Amino acid sequence: MRLYQQLILFMLAATVLPLAIVGFLLLSSAEAELAERIDAEQRTLASAMAESVASTLMKTVDAMALTAESIPWENLDESEARGALALVFRQSTAVSAVMQLDASGRPMGEPVFYPREEAGHPSFDPASAEILARAVPVQPLRRGEKGEAALGQVYTHSRSGRAAVAVAIKLGSGEGASFVLAEIVFKDLEELLARKAQDTRERIDLVDRGGRILASSDPQRRLGMLEAALQAQVAAEASEAVRSFRVGDPPLRVSAARLPQKLDFDVVVAVDEATALAPVSVMRHTVLVSIGASLAVLLALGALFTRRITSRLSLVASAVEAFRRGELDRRVTLDGYDEISALASTFNQMGAELEQARSRLMRWNDDLRAKVDEAMAELKAAQAQLLEAQKLAAVGQLGAGVAHELNNPLAGILGYVQLMLMSRGETDEDLETLRKIEQSAKRCKEITQNLLRFSQQRARADLRSVDLNAVVREALSLTEHQMKTEGITLKLELSSPPVRVMTDPGHASQVLLALVSNARTAMLKTSTKVLTLRTGEREGRGFLEVEDTGKGILPEHRHRVFEPFFTTKDVWSNVGLGLSVAYRIVSEAGGTIELKSEVGKGSCFTVLMVKA
Repeated sequence: MRLYQQLILFMLAATVLPLAIVGFLLLSSAEAELAERIDAEQRTLASAMAESVASTLMKTVDAMALTAESIPWENLDESEARGALALVFRQSTAVSAVMQLDASGRPMGEPVFYPREEAGHPSFDPASAEILARAVPVQPLRRGEKGEAALGQVYTHSRSGRAAVAVAIKLGSGEGASFVLAEIVFKDLEELLARKAQDTRERIDLVDRGGRILASSDPQRRLGMLEAALQAQVAAEASEAVRSFRVGDPPLRVSAARLPQKLDFDVVVAVDEATALAPVSVMRHTVLVSIGASLAVLLALGALFTRRITSRLSLVASAVEAFRRGELDRRVTLDGYDEISALASTFNQMGAELEQARSRLMRWNDDLRAKVDEAMAELKAAQAQLLEAQKLAAVGQLGAGVAHELNNPLAGILGYVQLMLMSRGETDEDLETLRKIEQSAKRCKEITQNLLRFSQQRARADLRSVDLNAVVREALSLTEHQMKTEGITLKLELSSPPVRVMTDPGHASQVLLALVSNARTAMLKTSTKVLTLRTGEREGRGFLEVEDTGKGILPEHRHRVFEPFFTTKDVWSNVGLGLSVAYRIVSEAGGTIELKSEVGKGSCFTVLMVKA
């Protein structure tokens, strides 16, 4: 750590840090007091709003109940009863519809309503009359007194989209008395919440016990759900009718109050904590500015103090620059016994050690040059191996020429035989012989065509989607007859459906023929000669397996089987490049070759390739 930094840290610890600690302790105390005051004001507001909401709602219910109780419904004819319903309807602008029910809850006549919003009353959809008739079960009121009222469950008003509740009022004292059913829309309650929230800049919601927002100072939250964390706090049982708590993300300070008069609703007052605690944020900003100003003064004083030692440090810096240019014989001369003098002494010692290290490095460089020459010799040997690989390419070109030359006479033989077949009758004794000649000629032509396709592979792999089963069948057409003459039993276990992989079809045939040739040679001196070819899918990749019952490969040879010019065959039939070329082809296509072998029992080569 630099002296300047140490000085700044000391000043911070001695002056700025205590100031910051005291300031933030005061801020924490002020924040706690402000939070308590906000909670107290919120509880007061929540309690007052709960009283206001309950009073507004019950005022509407009581007005309709008193009006209905004062009318002798049993003496009214149909037109008078409808006029009485209209009188009940006009008791509150929050009422959207009023209808009369008999003692069993069935509608008696048409409801009283406005089809469009009029005179302050919400509009009502006549199609919702049956829904309104079932909104409040009237059976519990049958034994009640005249004028007794009951509230139903809160639901969504069909026209305004606001919350609404149905109220049933009994119109007589006997069990056979009828009822008045009114739909009250929470229009007045929403206006009340909006007015109060505008004065206090807080969000006020009226919610049921399930957390559904029945009315809100924010119309966008109407009939939505409270936040999960907030709903859990509001729904929790508490001994107090009014309680305050805090929820996070975004941080809110919340107070909730239960409505009186046995109304199963809550008023939830919430305010953003950042807005509520804005005065504390201003104070915190002031403290931070003060700390920043103090720090700036300390930095200025530290800069003045450190200027007196920069001249000596510049000497050390110039020596470092000389070292960077490679002048390791440069030394620093300083008088005194302070830290900078000790640094100069250490620097000089380091320079001497670096000079020694550079001399050793030069010697190592000479050794490295000798090793590079040795590696070049090995590369030349590898180049010679590549020349041998080119010989194989020449053999392929020779095969192409032979196939081309054989195709012409084969075509002539096949043509003449077919002409002779056309001129002979079914009873001709030479007919069967001519057919055998035709089949043999076709067989030879197929072999030469496969040989021609095999020899015409591109030097650069042409990767495309290839059917592995087709590759196996095409390659076997070149060697299947030879395996039969050698007494080898061929087993094909081809997948169904076929597996398609990304490879060059010619290169894939070359790999398979190299593996089959290797297996045939391994089974020359074995009593059981079984060659199994499998295709399928494993771990999301296609695979091709060639398994033989040959002599197997010794453990010490298995890691070398893919090396160029290495062979374990008793009969040295080629130059040992088959498996190395196959390994290169598979690697270029993004695949791998795995080997499992047991001496005396056989070997299994598995080629894993990328699925198409």
